[in-house]
Amino acid sequence: MATTTFSTTSELSGCAAVAGSVRKSRRTGQISATLHCFSATATNSHIVLSMSKPSNGKFTVKSSSTDTGLTYKDAGVDIDAGSELVRRIAKMAPGIGGFGGLFPLGDSYLVAGTDGVGTKLKLAFETGIHDTIGIDLVAMSVNDIVTSGAKPLFFLDYFATSHLDVDLAEKVIKGIVDGCQQSDCVLLGGETAEMPDFYAKGEYDLSGFAVGIVKKDAVIDGKNIVAGDVLIGLPSSGVHSNGFSLVRRVLAQSGLSLNDQLPGENITLGEALMAPTVIYVKEVLDLIRKGGVKGLAHITGGGFTDNIPRVFPNGLGAVIYKDSWEIPAVFKWIQRVGKINDTEMRRTFNMGIGMVAVVSQEAAHLILEETSYKAHRIGEIVSDEGVTFC
Repeated sequence: MATTTFSTTSELSGCAAVAGSVRKSRRTGQISATLHCFSATATNSHIVLSMSKPSNGKFTVKSSSTDTGLTYKDAGVDIDAGSELVRRIAKMAPGIGGFGGLFPLGDSYLVAGTDGVGTKLKLAFETGIHDTIGIDLVAMSVNDIVTSGAKPLFFLDYFATSHLDVDLAEKVIKGIVDGCQQSDCVLLGGETAEMPDFYAKGEYDLSGFAVGIVKKDAVIDGKNIVAGDVLIGLPSSGVHSNGFSLVRRVLAQSGLSLNDQLPGENITLGEALMAPTVIYVKEVLDLIRKGGVKGLAHITGGGFTDNIPRVFPNGLGAVIYKDSWEIPAVFKWIQRVGKINDTEMRRTFNMGIGMVAVVSQEAAHLILEETSYKAHRIGEIVSDEGVTFC
């Protein structure tokens, strides 16, 4: 997957394997390969390195909105610093990119990805909801590698804290196990790091690493996408695991607490924001088996604007039908309270669509008529670079 140009978006973790080393896991005692990736953090947030190659080296956003309001920069993310780091990384490790890193193995590729859950962890600490954050962790990696058509094989986790609270850690690991079961992969091992005085009392950090496999002749790489192909969107459960630096700024501005009800809905803000990320592995592999899937984009940090074009050949763009699905109430609340313009929302959040498949017109009819899960026709491929909303 030859992609050498990079762009940065907030809270989107890079997922390319660039080198390997061998270490012994303290938890399992097994010898395993460790994937090396890059990320950068800003104040209370993650700056994420989106490793992609748009045809002109940058993404195009077409919007008529002139509203002003909160932005990622307001939330403490220095994108210029992230861009500079990416430029330096590109010099050291050229050629990495895509949603996952591909490593040749016989007639197949191993596909590897790594990620965390960003500052959603802050809400886990505040709400005390620790048994689903592990699902988020697994989802962020397996949803990336499945975009290549890879079936996840195994997952490794890293749990770090100043003082090990065994009961709390067990809840987190249980969520990871649940995520692996949803992905039909194995929790192969991990690392538990106790580092006194490094984290605040009661807090911890998480990262995860997934490896899958796909036949070389079955890789989904977007090369065959043409104008007229259809964009099929799979619904999200809400914010998933991106944009929480901005979410937390909006929450503070709202004057509400996580225990307050989401306005107009029968659910608290904490419950809405902590809804675990949807794991799309089984649905996506089912779509691929039906035939006609040409490209897949996991909608994380960077939203529609940055992620969807990552799978297009040069010269192509997308038209998104903005009224083709119902935007979840939590996004409407975030936008209203933060006075965030449409462009910023679309490049920050998934807006209710967590995975996008680019399929042929024939496949689109089959998918929309016969699938047992929800899917929406949200747009089409056009011969005009960028993402247009209409």
